Amino acid sequence: MIILEALLAGAFIGSVLGFVGAGGAMVSVPILLYIFHFTNEQATIAALVIVGLAALSGVIPKFTTKEVLVREAVSIWGIGLVTTLSMTALASHINVKVLHTGFAIVLVVAGASMLRGPLTADPEHRMSLPVLILVSLIIGSLTGLFGIGGGFLAIPVLVLFYNTPQNKAAGTSLLIITMNCTTSFLERYRNWHVVDWKTPIVIALVAIVISRLASQRSGKVNAKLLKSSFAYLLFSLSAFTLLKTFVLA
Repeated sequence: MIILEALLAGAFIGSVLGFVGAGGAMVSVPILLYIFHFTNEQATIAALVIVGLAALSGVIPKFTTKEVLVREAVSIWGIGLVTTLSMTALASHINVKVLHTGFAIVLVVAGASMLRGPLTADPEHRMSLPVLILVSLIIGSLTGLFGIGGGFLAIPVLVLFYNTPQNKAAGTSLLIITMNCTTSFLERYRNWHVVDWKTPIVIALVAIVISRLASQRSGKVNAKLLKSSFAYLLFSLSAFTLLKTFVLA
């Protein structure tokens, strides 16, 4: 039964990453917490591996179709290292209920960002330096605290304010997620032993395959429907996280 649950979880996480280009950690952390009963630390570390590997698999076909803004992705990762590393070190000292509440808030913000439509019709252009720095530091903080790759923030910034095509924004997001997850996971090396890796490995392998397949077909799917469906899923996960943290704990 656990293997079946792991296969289904991997397929779901891979689909989210491949089609949406973000949100893998936002669904994998609750899955690991509430279905597989991982602790918060175990779920965060395992999610970094699952999402990082699946994102890497998903971004490969995006490179072949030139749907990755490499400069923006590497810049966001590099600038965000300041907060990624510092918040990763801080996370273990924060109360679990505080972390779960913050995570629930992030889910709501991410869901709301997915429901927004394009603000302008200007040609595609590159991110300005102040916005690049701000986005990078916020994404780094989210990765360090919650094990989130930050794609949900990068995608709407690129799409809404810089008129980047959805597919290219998703490809850029996947590269950011890959690098951020790798960085945060490596910094947590002292705690790798707390995770029973059998289930996460199964989830990761399935997520890698599904992410690659979904990424190749993402351009043929209704982007608006995908984003709205994912947004309401995040709202539901946020409510459930708060319920489990304060009512059903």
